[in-house]
This record gives sequence, C-alpha cells and structure tokens, in this order.
Amino acid sequence: MAKTQKTDDQVWGELAVTAVPRKPNCRLLRPSILLLMALVLVLLGYGILSPGGGRMLGSLGAGTAVREPDRLQVVTLSRKAYPQPKALTPPRTDVLVLTPWLAPIVWEGTFNSDILNVQFQLQNTTVGLTVFAIKKYVVFLKLFLETAEKHFMAGHRVIYYVFTDRPDAVPRVALGPGRRLQVLRARPFARWQDVSMQRMQMLSEAAEQGFLREVDYLVCADVDMQFHDHVGVEILSPLFGTLHPGFYGRPREAFTYERRPQSQAHIPWDEGDFYYSGAFFGGSVPEVQRLTKACHQAMLADRANGIEAVWQDESHLNKYLLYHKPTKVLSPEYMWDQQLLGWPSVLRKLRFVAVSKNHPEIRKSESGGQPAGSREGSPEGAGRAGRAVGN
Repeated sequence: MAKTQKTDDQVWGELAVTAVPRKPNCRLLRPSILLLMALVLVLLGYGILSPGGGRMLGSLGAGTAVREPDRLQVVTLSRKAYPQPKALTPPRTDVLVLTPWLAPIVWEGTFNSDILNVQFQLQNTTVGLTVFAIKKYVVFLKLFLETAEKHFMAGHRVIYYVFTDRPDAVPRVALGPGRRLQVLRARPFARWQDVSMQRMQMLSEAAEQGFLREVDYLVCADVDMQFHDHVGVEILSPLFGTLHPGFYGRPREAFTYERRPQSQAHIPWDEGDFYYSGAFFGGSVPEVQRLTKACHQAMLADRANGIEAVWQDESHLNKYLLYHKPTKVLSPEYMWDQQLLGWPSVLRKLRFVAVSKNHPEIRKSESGGQPAGSREGSPEGAGRAGRAVGN
C-alpha cells in the first residue's frame, strides 16, 4: 500500500505547476490546440458571414430571420438613416399625441413610415379591408377601390372584402401585386339602419370563419369615402378607433352617446374619453371579432327590449371602446368631410374623406327616408355621413 501511495504522490507532483520535466510534452500539444482553435474560429466566422448566418445573429448582422408559414426567410435590410428622435422635443405640441392609458394618437408628424414599413414587412403582414356596398351604394365602390390601390397600405399585402347584395355590379379594378378582392354576399335590408347594425354580425361571423386564416389585421371602412392621402401601417394595432370629425374638440357632454339607461349602449353623462366614428375602425382579427360579436349581442339584447341605440352600431362601438380601451387612436385625418368642415390647420393631411353625394335622396329611394333626429348637414353628422345603406 505504501508503494501505491508513493506512486500517487509522484503522479500528482508531475501534474503540479512546478513539474518542469513535463514541459516538453506541453510544447508538443500546443500546435494541435492552436490548430483546433483556428478551425473553430473559421467555422464561426463562416456562420456569421454566410447568407444563412442571419438566422443566428439576425439582430447583429444584415440578415434578419422572418417566419413564413412553412419556413424561415432571410430579409436583407438596407442601412436606414433618418432624423434622430429627441426625448425633449415632442413631434407635435398643438395636439394630444398620447391617451391617459398610453395609447398613441396618430397625427401627421408623429410617425416615420419608412421605419414602420420595414417592421411590418418583416412580419409578412397581410391586411384585410372590409367594406359594405348594399343596394345603390355599390356606385361608390369603384372610387373607393381605385383610391385604396393608390393610398392604402402601399407595398403590403391586402385583401379587399366586399360585402354586397349585387355581386355582378362590383367593378373591375386593376390590383397591384399581392393584392386581391373577395366578394361576399350580403342580405339587403329595407332600412339602412338594419344594414348598419347587421354589419357587426356579418363581420363577426366572417372573422371567425375565414378572416382568421387569411389576414393579420382588419380595417373596417365605409364605402362612400375615398382615400385622399397615405393610409399605411401606422394605423395598425391590436385595436384602434378613429376620432369623429364632429366631436374631436368638444367636451364629453356634447357627445351623442346613447343616453337612455334601457339600452346596452348607454353611457352616463360623466363618462367617456372620445367619440369614435363608426366609419373607420379595426385591429387584429381576434380583437375585431371580439368587438363585433359583443356589439352584435348588445344589439340583440336591445331589440329584445324594444329599443334601438340612437346611432345603431356606432353607439355600441363607442360603448365597447369606452370599456375596452383601444391600443391606438387615429386622428380626424383618417375620417373627414372637407365639404362640410373645410380644412383646419391642425390637420396637416386629409387621408380618408367623404365623397360628395346626396344621401337623403339615396336613402329616400331605397328605404323610405331618413331616421328621426338625423344630423345630416351638421358638423356632428360629418363622420356619420357614410353610415347609410350598405355601411
């Protein structure tokens, strides 16, 4: 046993730092170690610099991994130079740009389209634009689609969903790459108010049955409008609403919320953030599905109780957005009537505007006249101007 112990001591002594006799063997190993290290460095360098290296280090190199439905695609990003944002210099001081719940309010001058376009292209975003063209309102569809092709989500994939009772009257409009149109049959109704209310039901059902598989975001718009300037991915958010052009500068007491407690759309006089237009809203497909389903169920409850909200689906939309805060709010740039309201200086751009038309005549010929209490021709009715048959 003593011999064995001695041998162990000798072995440990040979491995100690002071074991000078072992130095020649270390020199023999150094070339092998250096060669192995060089090989590892070469392999790592190849992985980073090769076209596929962006999958590992996309955030550090020029390649960024983008997930498509069945594979990863590497998108090469060009260098982006733009003015540096300044924490002490707000982009706009003449308007509110942030809500109390920290949702941005989108005005011209508050966003950079180049930055946003790259981010949404990396996500392979597809946007659905829904529009209802019922009865005579199909005549507005051509201008709506032509201006959308020019200004709406340029450079991104878009599916136009046209709900109509006259599919043969849908005009043929040249569509750009990655953009297509689907015609969905809708029922005609005797009253334009019924079409307005049934829109929520049809959107909810379509979102559940098809939209979820086809698009990432839904934008719900009125048809008797036209795109007048850029409307892009700056509007996209899980849930967004648009400030009504007739109320964006007025106190909540002036809002035409549903004030009768018997209605599911009822909002007390001392509540309310903004008055949102029913002519332009949207968000992610799941969020829009939840919104439209909730509004439809509330309208069914009202009908069972023999009451109809003062502004139908718009009243229920405002109730929903009061208690389910939107994650982004669009300024009146995205819903305007220039003929009725002019062009105030606070609006640097008019992006989505009402088309000149004779609403009373269209409604009279199709549905027997206007509703009691109509606000056509007033500033308050500007955003409602498109809420008629087919909208």
